[in-house]
Amino acid sequence: MAKLFKGAEYLVTEVSKNDVFTPEDFSDEQKQIGDTTEQFVLNEVIPHKEEIEHHNLPLSVELMKKCGELGLLMIDAPEEYGGLELDKATSMLAAEKLAQAGSFSVTYSAHTGIGTLPLVYYGTPEQKEKYLGKIISGEWIAAYCLTEPGSGSDALGASATATLSADGKHYILNGTKQFITNGAIADFYTVFAKIDKQHFTGFLVERTTPGLSVGPEENKLGVKGSSTTQIILEDAMVPVENLLGEIGKGHKIAFNVLNVGRFKLGAGATGAAKTAITTAIRYANERKAFGVTIGSFGAIQEKIADMTAAIIASESVVYRLAGLIDDRLATIPKETPNYYEAYQEGIEEYSIECAIAKVFCSEVLADVVDEVLQIHGGYGYTQEYPAEGYYRDERINRIWEGTNEINRLLIPGTILKRAMKGEIPLQKEAMKAFESLMTPSFEELDDSIPFAAEKVLIANLKQAFLVLAGMGAQKFMATIKDEQEILIAVADVAINIFAIESLVLRAEKILPTLSESKKASLSAAVKVFAFNGTEKTGSAARRAAYYIEEGDNLTMLLAGIRRFTKYDATGLLKAKRQLASASIEADKYIF
Repeated sequence: MAKLFKGAEYLVTEVSKNDVFTPEDFSDEQKQIGDTTEQFVLNEVIPHKEEIEHHNLPLSVELMKKCGELGLLMIDAPEEYGGLELDKATSMLAAEKLAQAGSFSVTYSAHTGIGTLPLVYYGTPEQKEKYLGKIISGEWIAAYCLTEPGSGSDALGASATATLSADGKHYILNGTKQFITNGAIADFYTVFAKIDKQHFTGFLVERTTPGLSVGPEENKLGVKGSSTTQIILEDAMVPVENLLGEIGKGHKIAFNVLNVGRFKLGAGATGAAKTAITTAIRYANERKAFGVTIGSFGAIQEKIADMTAAIIASESVVYRLAGLIDDRLATIPKETPNYYEAYQEGIEEYSIECAIAKVFCSEVLADVVDEVLQIHGGYGYTQEYPAEGYYRDERINRIWEGTNEINRLLIPGTILKRAMKGEIPLQKEAMKAFESLMTPSFEELDDSIPFAAEKVLIANLKQAFLVLAGMGAQKFMATIKDEQEILIAVADVAINIFAIESLVLRAEKILPTLSESKKASLSAAVKVFAFNGTEKTGSAARRAAYYIEEGDNLTMLLAGIRRFTKYDATGLLKAKRQLASASIEADKYIF
């Protein structure tokens, strides 16, 4: 069994290839669910994509019922209420495969994630008995109401109120919720409001509740086929038995469910990126300029190589995190008292990695759709080709489930909090890293070890992170939380380390099982991504150094960063051409 890692422990320890879960580890059952999901999308959704994009919401509701019939809405639900209770890797695989459905994938993900999980994790047996069967069958659509017109990233700044009625039988809810996915088609809402204007609390609210009304559809830039509305509460009478969790503990529900939402967004972004690159490769194989297909041009091949390398890294991040969470959850016996409390703590352990997956995968998708449109040239800017739709739909991923800025701040902020509690030996490891900064290493590379250069690189990048985090914390102490520019730069270092390491460990693990041509492609992808990722990491590290230090300390820090971000990418052009040629020959994303 793989070693159990704590959240962010990857930054202070060496991780082995046997400690990571990869898509190549899928069981037959997981593959079957992936295939079922993909066939559903290809046969039932794609033929109606145009209708969905033109806001045929009744069609989306019907398709959700079909998802229910196929079991795709019950993956995360407990068996005792009719669910399948499968692992997170399976849940992410379904989300990834559904991503090619465009707007419909948003309807699906909001329902199965933030729409369903608050009830699963925090509902009483009576609440689950009453509602869960309807939700996992597709009879009812679920939505999640957290954001308000005046509070986006500051979710706890919500102004919606809940007051106990004179007879003590209802909570009277008042307020407006903004940007609610599935707003117009939902039958069931998880709503957050402050009891007596101070105790932030969750409530389960039915569509038919008197005083609840749905605002008009938002006219959005992308994902136009999904429903996004306000939910307006005017003296809405919610039975007291529909209070979710504990009074004043709504923040726990909100943030813990968002961890899974961020993770699932990473899986969806990865699936969308695979769909988009395949479209671009096929276009490059058909489109001719100067008498040859544009896929034969180096400028186009470089784009395809960079995208392919980034997407396999994105996929590696998602399933490595799935393995981390599944391994942790597997240690909790089902008969544990307060099982879901322990379960939530298991997921919360990896809140840092969930934020990493959200930021990294959404930004890979952003880069991919930009290049896919560019490869299409002028046609990419027209609605006649799908590139334009990919481009518009992508943009929301960097905003919802917590903006990428909020998630970037969360990463080092949470690491430093855990270090203060003694959960991560950050100070001790930072001191060791600082010593290594002063003493150059003359270690020889052992070329007989697969990806030896990349493994040394990863170890060095971790040293760079530790030095920066340590120096930043030492200089600013308690006020480091206000130094957002520094935190964001340090977060970028941590994000890129996790991504590079995830790909390298996956590659090392699966390399012996591959054909010679696949080995060549995978090795090429590692080189390309290690180079690109290191360039980004070095830039972020230098930025942080200039923000933190000056004078001689800065000179020393910059010299250390130069050493820690050194990567010999000899053969990079050959690797890019190899990767591009394999993709063009396969006429699709190759991994």
